[in-house]
Amino acid sequence: MAALSGVLQVLCFPIAGPVPAWRAAFCWVALTPLLWALTQKNRQGKGLTASESATLGYLCGFCWYLGNCYWIYQTMYLYGGLDKPIAAGILILFCLYLGLYHALFAGMFGAVRSCFGTQIALLLSPLVWVAVELARARITGFPWDPLGMAQIDNTALTRLAPITGVYGLSFIIALVNALWLLRIQVRERRHTRLLLTVAGVVLIVSYVVGVRKIATRQNERTDATATLLQQNLEVGAAAKGPEPSTQELLDSFSYLSRYPGTKVYLGNPGKRTPQVTFAPKAGPQDADLIVWPESPAPFQEDDPQFRAALSQLAQQAHAPVIVGNIFLQQTSSDSRGYSMFNSAAFVTPQGEFAGRYNKMHLVPFGEYVPFKGLFFFAQSLLHEVGTFEPGTSRTLFAVNGHRYGTFICYESIFGDEVREFVRDGADVLINISNDGWYGDTSAPWQHLNMVRMRAIENHRWVLRATNTGVTASIDPYGRVMESAARHERTSIRVGFGYEHDVTFYTAHGDWFAWLCAVVAVVAFGWSLRMRDAVN
Repeated sequence: MAALSGVLQVLCFPIAGPVPAWRAAFCWVALTPLLWALTQKNRQGKGLTASESATLGYLCGFCWYLGNCYWIYQTMYLYGGLDKPIAAGILILFCLYLGLYHALFAGMFGAVRSCFGTQIALLLSPLVWVAVELARARITGFPWDPLGMAQIDNTALTRLAPITGVYGLSFIIALVNALWLLRIQVRERRHTRLLLTVAGVVLIVSYVVGVRKIATRQNERTDATATLLQQNLEVGAAAKGPEPSTQELLDSFSYLSRYPGTKVYLGNPGKRTPQVTFAPKAGPQDADLIVWPESPAPFQEDDPQFRAALSQLAQQAHAPVIVGNIFLQQTSSDSRGYSMFNSAAFVTPQGEFAGRYNKMHLVPFGEYVPFKGLFFFAQSLLHEVGTFEPGTSRTLFAVNGHRYGTFICYESIFGDEVREFVRDGADVLINISNDGWYGDTSAPWQHLNMVRMRAIENHRWVLRATNTGVTASIDPYGRVMESAARHERTSIRVGFGYEHDVTFYTAHGDWFAWLCAVVAVVAFGWSLRMRDAVN
């Protein structure tokens, strides 16, 4: 049953494309098999101990990560250049490590159950679940696909996100799973069973209503336009054929920045959304903003050729440009003589390089290797991209009275960090990313959904430019309004708006998750104290 729970959790999320609504609905029962297994008795006829519970949770977690993050193998093998056995071994080690968080949840559940009983443990289980999700974000730094992300398309439920962040959605889903089992446990209490049944029906109706609202497109206010570039460059060891020169790339990208593509999807390109084809215009279609993605191209900010091309583009388009590039800073503390940063540069309409944001949250094993002595075999991964240093401060790009907050690739999965751009005054959020490392796996779609959640939490438009897709504009309600076809070199001209309100989540961050963590830790600590007292 624990393994079944892990499989059901996998089905709630994208596997090889956007997840359909019927599969996302599995989240409402995905934890129930695990909870059922945790409430059973061991061979001695007693309730499971905390360690026995943790073992079941570990099995569940391993299955979940193996199915949800299988793309790690493909990334390491096809794009990182590692041998298949090594790539598979890294994936297994990854799942064995992160599976410990499910083990932690189950172990805490078992300890609380032994002290307070099954029904109290079930009622507290949503708090424990959220606490463990918070720990995964803060300790490991990998909050990939928290449970609440499964309901990103449920507009009735995502209304919680501007208050609680994604953790509020995780709490509701975990609570429903616990209530199904609790209803079975209280067989002799008719009124309680009736109340739980009514609550379940209300939640199901809310889910159906929320999903149906997705089809109702309400035109969101748009004040400006942006051109989002999709470079479609091959990455890493998968790159084949002769590489175009830097000048050829700059010329191609500059042209697309002023003459956007004629095809655009009115929604998510992976779903059955209409594609509109525009007649090509004779002249340039300049926008209020131009965004280039995080790029595998060797663009360096101090390269005169690169600076001249971007400066000329900004002046000709009379628009600011935000562009992903590499920034080198001379230093004596590095054996190379310089520190390298994954950056976003800001070019004013006058052609001046007026700002830079250095990525603060780097990708482990993608942009640096943690514990290099232990993971010496992974050093070859960095031959494709280099070893980067983290930035130290967030930077807003300001022009014409508007401020843009830019977060780069992996940073999009950290809601508490992205909100700081908005708290500091960003009217619009920009996400630049190179998802070419993921190929045609589930990762690009999972990544897109997490960016959508950041839009909802902060009530901001997000303009997303990627190397291979999904390049899109996302409204403050998390809806993909316009997007480009994946794996095409193109650009799209999209509308967006400037927002100035500050949500409760933007102002206070992960307060709800911390509250759940405090209650969960107190309950767990009390159960340990009671156990020691009994012993």
